[in-house]
Amino acid sequence: MKHLVFEEQNARLLQEAIVLDETLAGNIFVIRDDYATGPLAAEETEETLQARRAWWSNLLEGSPYEDQINLVDDVATLQQLSEELIAVPEEECWIWMGQNAHDVCGYYWILKYLKPFAGRIMVLYMNNLPFLNEKGGIFYPSHLHEILPKEFLKAKKLARPITGSEWEVDPEEWSRLLAGEGMVRLLEGGKKLVNRSIDFHDEEIFRAISSEWQKLNKVIGQLLSKNKNGLTDSFIAWRLKGMVEEGKIEWQDDKNKGWKDTQVRRTAAKEITSTEQ
Repeated sequence: MKHLVFEEQNARLLQEAIVLDETLAGNIFVIRDDYATGPLAAEETEETLQARRAWWSNLLEGSPYEDQINLVDDVATLQQLSEELIAVPEEECWIWMGQNAHDVCGYYWILKYLKPFAGRIMVLYMNNLPFLNEKGGIFYPSHLHEILPKEFLKAKKLARPITGSEWEVDPEEWSRLLAGEGMVRLLEGGKKLVNRSIDFHDEEIFRAISSEWQKLNKVIGQLLSKNKNGLTDSFIAWRLKGMVEEGKIEWQDDKNKGWKDTQVRRTAAKEITSTEQ
């Protein structure tokens, strides 16, 4: 059995679940890029792949993840998965998806690579499904890593083959999305995605900033706790840097310490403008 997930945290959770249920044992493959954000092309070429890599390099500059871009090669990951599926024709690949744009975009992106194995590709989509948290309460997770390993085992009953119609319709849905404008992709429900402009979250991010110096990590934590539309810490920091260039906020850091001691606040000019309005 092969497994495919879209976040490192999900891979760790799945590994814990395998310890509890050896019937799930198998190699775990991780798609590391976040296809819910940034430039994409209908036809992937060396040029478009490099353009996307350059965009991510700019976004991650100065973040704790700056060096991790060198670890991202999803095409190579899928090539390895394909080779293993060819070598063992009776094996299946299980795709594990949470109800979020990150996972759903990743699902759409991999389909063209896995179509030769139709019939052997299973999908498990946690779409509006209830699980128990540590206190025994019911909740509806948007990401797989929010689920307890023992609860995660229940999800294996959801495994089903991607249907023939899905192999036809889902790539068309992805093509429709790529034909639209915008570099932020949001999940509206089910597997329906919509495009939004790159500044879609800016107002929400700016509202989290006050006129007093605040730790960047604290601002990021507050935003992530409230937002369910795919914000990430690196994206928030990148948009804040853009606001610095626009004169909306001030940024104070020690480049040798990274985000830990970085502080942000609204500029005085911006506060005066807001007060006058």
